[in-house]
Amino acid sequence: MPRIVQLLASPVHRYVGRPADGPAPAPPGELVEEVRIRAGLGIVGDRYFGKPAHREASVTVIAQESLPPGVDLVQVRRNVLTTGIAVDELVGSVLTLDSGEGPVRLRVNRPAHPCAWMEVTVGPGAWKALRGRGGVRCTPLNDGVLRVGPVDVTVEG
Repeated sequence: MPRIVQLLASPVHRYVGRPADGPAPAPPGELVEEVRIRAGLGIVGDRYFGKPAHREASVTVIAQESLPPGVDLVQVRRNVLTTGIAVDELVGSVLTLDSGEGPVRLRVNRPAHPCAWMEVTVGPGAWKALRGRGGVRCTPLNDGVLRVGPVDVTVEG
């Protein structure tokens, strides 16, 4: 059964400067049990919420199956970690997730390519290993809530 494994809403950017210098410390409480999503704006409380440059990428989703064991959202800086959903195959579709609070529709716009920071936060070889498996960047099409746990999934398009 598909699940939402983790949710991340971080108010700060951790990857500033050069990867060799390491990321800024993670703020407490960025891994949450639920997130509130606003249509066209993103995740309330997240660093990209309402930013015009990120409107088409304000919610990022990655499959746990793409990550090495023990790697989580704090390291890859995506918002939604799922299992049982092949998210990297959904570019151009509308992904609907319902974790019990009603459907949340996400337009899957483009891949979320890994960056050089992955070599530091995940480990050597991660950038190459995550190419084509780094998740997707989405625009929320309606307001809603996502929670950690089982999720009903539908895909349009």
